Amino acid sequence: MLVLGLLCCAFFTGKASAAGNDLIIINKKVNKLAFFSDGKLERTFPVATGRTQSLTPEGSFKIVVKIKNRPYYKEKIPGGDPRNPLGDRWLGLEVNGTYGTTYAIHGNSNENSIGKYVSSGCIRMHNEDIHWLFPRVQKNTMVVITSSDAGMETIAVKHGYTLGRKIFAGTLVINDVSVKLNQELVIEKGRIYLPLRETLNLLGGGVNWNAQKEILTITWGKRTIIHKPQSNTAKVNGRDVAMLPSLKQNNSVMIPLKNIPGWFGLQVKWDSQKKTVILSD
Repeated sequence: MLVLGLLCCAFFTGKASAAGNDLIIINKKVNKLAFFSDGKLERTFPVATGRTQSLTPEGSFKIVVKIKNRPYYKEKIPGGDPRNPLGDRWLGLEVNGTYGTTYAIHGNSNENSIGKYVSSGCIRMHNEDIHWLFPRVQKNTMVVITSSDAGMETIAVKHGYTLGRKIFAGTLVINDVSVKLNQELVIEKGRIYLPLRETLNLLGGGVNWNAQKEILTITWGKRTIIHKPQSNTAKVNGRDVAMLPSLKQNNSVMIPLKNIPGWFGLQVKWDSQKKTVILSD
């Protein structure tokens, strides 16, 4: 009998992002911002960045604050005032413990400054552009700030973003018991992927992550599976088994449906109309 459980946490040390499959890249080399969503480059915008190379920090950060009409406290300018150098939209970044209060992507009060190196560290956008971006960006969206000669899509792939990937809400049916998954399913190159940890907990199994060796140990019934994420091999009860590579999505490992019979001995069906995965003995 398959035992059902439920787990909503992320697979690795961080939490699964609520931002789905979105990414923002800011390339200071050309002062451009790129917004990726659902595996594709949606739009690119001109931006202004720091007066010196070090003022706008480089690295990977998350959007942690979204504010409309933030006041400019330094000069006591109200939010929404045309004189406000922050414009009327603020996407705060978690940088070095500042929690979205110091560094941000925001609007401006001087449209002629966009494209230049003029800020104290923030990323300025044309007000019309930040108005387009703001409602589309969710908290926890990853922002990569760099200075590179590479194109935006090349930078995205280098930082682990997969172009052409789509995510969607799905349902898992185990021996006629239906459960709405907390994490999205992934489709990439025509293959369907399930969230490994949530699936294992619904099956009554367990997953252990060895961060030092970057190895997964998966247990279910009398089966023990050893797998390195994104590799194309696994050991099932000590026996090498070829497999389609797993992938990562928002800090979670996703397993291809085609691997499930070899790993767990279960039958798998995919209902594309209902976006439902059906597992049975």
